[in-house]
Amino acid sequence: MERTRIGLLGAGRMGRNHARVFSTLRYADLVGVYDPATDAARSVAAQYDVAAFESLDALLEQVDAVSIATPTPTHFELVKTCLERGLDVFVEKPFTETWMQAQALTKLVEETGRIVQVGHIERFNPAYGELKHVLDNMSPLVVNFRRLSSYVGSNTDVDVVLDLMVHDLDLALDLAGADPIQIEADGFTVFSGAIDYASVTLRFARWPLLTLTASRVTEQKVRAIDVTALEAYIEGDLLNKSIQVHYRTVGEYIHHNHGGVKYRQESVVERIHVPIAEPLHAELDHFVHCVRTRQQPRVTAEHGLRTLRLAETIREQIRQRMLDARFAYGRTAAAAPNVASAVIA
Repeated sequence: MERTRIGLLGAGRMGRNHARVFSTLRYADLVGVYDPATDAARSVAAQYDVAAFESLDALLEQVDAVSIATPTPTHFELVKTCLERGLDVFVEKPFTETWMQAQALTKLVEETGRIVQVGHIERFNPAYGELKHVLDNMSPLVVNFRRLSSYVGSNTDVDVVLDLMVHDLDLALDLAGADPIQIEADGFTVFSGAIDYASVTLRFARWPLLTLTASRVTEQKVRAIDVTALEAYIEGDLLNKSIQVHYRTVGEYIHHNHGGVKYRQESVVERIHVPIAEPLHAELDHFVHCVRTRQQPRVTAEHGLRTLRLAETIREQIRQRMLDARFAYGRTAAAAPNVASAVIA
């Protein structure tokens, strides 16, 4: 079978990872890379023995599909150009910078009939897949997502909602299978002037309560999904690819002969086997498969649009609360200047 010719747009950290994976896929040929930062493009091209193209047009003429791993503000124009050239597209999350851009591209996808996959990589995390299997036999009450990182190394071209929380928003919509009927969001900025910390509660018509926390001011990397169900408490660690199911917890006080009392707590814990797999490899391999078979990908343009629309609603609500806080703290600045600077810096 003929191999799919892939062009890579972007030679940054994610672009390098894409190049690494595409160079190993059975039915894909990485043709070359384009990046306005020519030194970076040449470095990636040399590492994987492919061409470094001097222009976007030159690359697009040589490929069947593209992988876009560029800063979010560039996504709209790049995806639009590639679709108009008749190419299939993989684009890193978030789909675009605004949901209106995503809406325009989704319409263009329908018109062109091309394959577009949005890079919500956690859908391909084997721990998330096993967690969904566990929940098939449970009655969830509350699902709590936590995605925490330090500011150093964060993607600061967007706020924390589009940088980190967008992953979990996609998973929340996937689990619920519907849009939320109520959204409560709050947050603040610390370093960037944009939202650096966000806390969100989502309520659905026929799904349990979902809470999400995203932070890029936390000095520990956390990627967790915790579920309180009628039958058990489930701890999902997306970073370390582990799932623990706590089925029963019983506490008792034990009286010793010498008069002392000791508290003991016992529980039944099941550790779920999670297959060893790299999510990015699974994700890009899935894209190539969809291009070759013309099947719709697991994360379509429509999925990217839904997630982005929800993210934008959350961002607007948080920004409004931050403005309200500025007004409130502004009236009492003499009494609480340090608090005000921490909230609205």
